[in-house]
Amino acid sequence: MNPNVTHWLERDPDPRTREELQYLIEEKMLDEIEDRFKGRLEFGTAGLRGLMGCGPNRMNRLVIQETATGLGHYLIRHVKNAVSKGVIIGYDGRFDSKQFAHDTASVLAALGIKVYITSKESPTPLIAFGVKHLNTAAGVVVTASHNPPEYNGFKVYWENGAQIIPPHDRGIAAEIEDASTKAIPLMCLDDAKKKGQLEWLSDEYFNAYRRSMVNSPILGNHTNPACLTIAYTAMHGVGAEMAEGLLHDIGFKNVLSVVEQRRPDPNFPTVKFPNPEEDGAMDKVIEMAESLKAQIACANDPDADRFAAAVQQPNGQYKMLTGDQIGVLLGHYLLTKTDPTKQLVGNTIVSSRLLGKIATEMGAKHYETLTGFKWLSNMAMQIESEEHQFLFAYEEAIGYTIGKQVWDKDGIFTCAVFAQLAAEAYNQNKTIWDYLEFLYRKYGLYLNAQKSIHLEPDSKPIGDQLRKNPPSRIAGLQVVQIDDFKESLRFYIDELTQPLPYPASDVVIYYLEDQSRIIIRPSGTEPKVKCYYEVVGEIAQQESYLDAMKRVESQMETLVSQHQQSLSQLD
Repeated sequence: MNPNVTHWLERDPDPRTREELQYLIEEKMLDEIEDRFKGRLEFGTAGLRGLMGCGPNRMNRLVIQETATGLGHYLIRHVKNAVSKGVIIGYDGRFDSKQFAHDTASVLAALGIKVYITSKESPTPLIAFGVKHLNTAAGVVVTASHNPPEYNGFKVYWENGAQIIPPHDRGIAAEIEDASTKAIPLMCLDDAKKKGQLEWLSDEYFNAYRRSMVNSPILGNHTNPACLTIAYTAMHGVGAEMAEGLLHDIGFKNVLSVVEQRRPDPNFPTVKFPNPEEDGAMDKVIEMAESLKAQIACANDPDADRFAAAVQQPNGQYKMLTGDQIGVLLGHYLLTKTDPTKQLVGNTIVSSRLLGKIATEMGAKHYETLTGFKWLSNMAMQIESEEHQFLFAYEEAIGYTIGKQVWDKDGIFTCAVFAQLAAEAYNQNKTIWDYLEFLYRKYGLYLNAQKSIHLEPDSKPIGDQLRKNPPSRIAGLQVVQIDDFKESLRFYIDELTQPLPYPASDVVIYYLEDQSRIIIRPSGTEPKVKCYYEVVGEIAQQESYLDAMKRVESQMETLVSQHQQSLSQLD
């Protein structure tokens, strides 16, 4: 028998996964065994995430215990007073999340590290909040966010309250590898409690988050919340109790949740894919909104760090807002409630440039980062100053952070702020669509689209091909600038170059003569490439919004079609 398999069976504390592995052995399922043992789940800046099952390439109790051991040793070595500062731990409602969280607490307590652990399922933002609120050395959330039911994950926050970034990810990964060869330290949670090593976080802690959000100056704009009816769904996740409570606290009494999706259910039985961005995922909350004649239908993803909304149109039908549309609405709204010249706002490079245009014209400071909230939050902390305090950041994948109580995506607080934005608009007899039209007329009609291309398995790396023969024209338009993040260089049409102020990444951006933009992100793990498109238009004074949108959508269709065709002709 493979010695790695034998070693695993000797160490695995879970009879279910031991039995699973024995079955694979007895049935001689060699390909499946090889897949489970071909390597470890990679620990990166998002922590761990993967399918559940036996073996080091799956999420299971032994992988969690080894990961917690590695994390604990790394914290002790790199964070001053890590033992006394401790680690806050939370978990979502997925299969084994509670067990994985308890295993993490057991390991860290055995290493002498104080542990704060939630006594029930918790929205992810409450753990990011807790790192700063409790002044811990780190935070851990057991969650797979909006992945399918068979997944779980282990997400880590650093002592600054943001997701970890290099070099911490590599350092923790090395400690995990070392921990996989040694005995795992464990302490019974009851013993940890008696010894003062563990503190259970109950309703008082959850209420501390709620009070902090209610008392935020950002939620001080109470504009007739009674005028708004909100349909809400937690999407079988953990957000309902806190989202409903926070909305109620700031005056929104007409909030109704989709009953069958309100409580955590790891099977996610009423959705094909528990991600509000996916087609059909918000069908039930939109149906409820229609029956209530609600102005907006809102959703959090299962761990409540993301936020999505569908808004009633003049014809009574509901339409989803894109992540970029929500982002620019929130950004503009928040800047109008402050002195914009003293604010810092940001988004990722694949998000719309419209927020940057708005921020510049309003006098705010704007920044951009690589994809991922780990960059948005950590960069904000680095560049904010007395002159420009951080206010807001977002990524197009429906992730938003507002203010500085939570240095990560927070779908619950975003829901409350978006409700206030909507109430203010509707109190003035305007709709969200009117607000968007105002922004598009004033700053430009920015339309965004995304398309993934699946390539043949033996295809040459598409990024390398594009760098070797960079296009001079795309869809008949002149390429005026190329940003190559792998080379960390910006190339202009006149052959001038500038360094790019970002970490190296396999991303290429093309800027075209008509202000259109194309971003290409090749996958590092499979023959696939993601393309992000942005077309910029203007709305003529006498032109209707719908006519302008149709015109710009036609431009987008042409750009996408012709660019996709050019990519298909690569070797």
